[in-house]
Amino acid sequence: MMHVTVIGAGPAGSSAALSALREGAEVSIFEKSKFPRHKVCGEFLSPEAQALLDELGIWRECEACRPATLRRVFLSIGKHTKSWKLSEAARGLSRYAMDHVLLQGAITRGASFHREAATAAPGAVLAYGRQSRGPAGNRLFGFKAHFQGPSDDVMSLFFFQGSYVGVNAVEGGVTNVCGVASEADLGRNGFRIDEYIQSCQPLCERIQPLTRTMEWLTTGPLVFGVANQAESCYAAGDSAAFVDPFTGSGMLGAISSGILAGRAAAHATLPEAHRKRWCAIIGGQQRSSQLLRTALDFGVAERLLPFVPGRALFYATRPSRISVAYT
Repeated sequence: MMHVTVIGAGPAGSSAALSALREGAEVSIFEKSKFPRHKVCGEFLSPEAQALLDELGIWRECEACRPATLRRVFLSIGKHTKSWKLSEAARGLSRYAMDHVLLQGAITRGASFHREAATAAPGAVLAYGRQSRGPAGNRLFGFKAHFQGPSDDVMSLFFFQGSYVGVNAVEGGVTNVCGVASEADLGRNGFRIDEYIQSCQPLCERIQPLTRTMEWLTTGPLVFGVANQAESCYAAGDSAAFVDPFTGSGMLGAISSGILAGRAAAHATLPEAHRKRWCAIIGGQQRSSQLLRTALDFGVAERLLPFVPGRALFYATRPSRISVAYT
């Protein structure tokens, strides 16, 4: 029986473990950090992500956490806004809950868990997050906090001054506020996020009824694109590629890449073949994201927003559909 080592127990690593287990492999998961834990994350589960978790046999456990149901999108760019209804409902689920459910699901199904670091030996699944730090200068940083107060079924997206902030409900009446901004912009406020977000009036109005219940978490610098990967291993999640967070597909990408990496490791597929397949899946998403980011940076997106259907924007930033296809 093939033995698969997974380094990292987040959504990508646990999805890889579940996928490898479904392929008949023995699985060991290594995680050096405290687990579960809060992390900077949009905490948005798209319909595609839910379908993959269902095929993995873990969605019922996710639903038991009572994730928020998100049916609409509100988009604000400068002075222009747009809203639309999602063709399928999305969900809001915190990383804390998500990490716990997926890891426990893998353990329950037979994976062994080790709270320690591990060496990336050939054939391992690497799911330990971003390693690229980016050059000094005007780098990008992510931030996130939870708020308590009135919640709704809207995924709200705000673009301002080259920044992006997403606001959506998660489980337990909590609202997640998560964004990305440049080092220079955050630095002018001493990285005091509460002060920084005051520069966006629509965002201030959205969170005005809410009360922050945790300290702001920050992460970065963020480097977009395909990561440099060990040639003999199978990368998943941010270890494989980091797509601009404004697409709202971080969780979907983590789960998708984890499934592919776990399956490839279980069958000893050539790591290069795995990398090529994942690059093909996210290639269109990366190009769309880069195009939209350029349009935002040059102020073109604000002028075009009234003429572009909201659903077209949403689906242009999805990775290609994959299926677990278990029988």
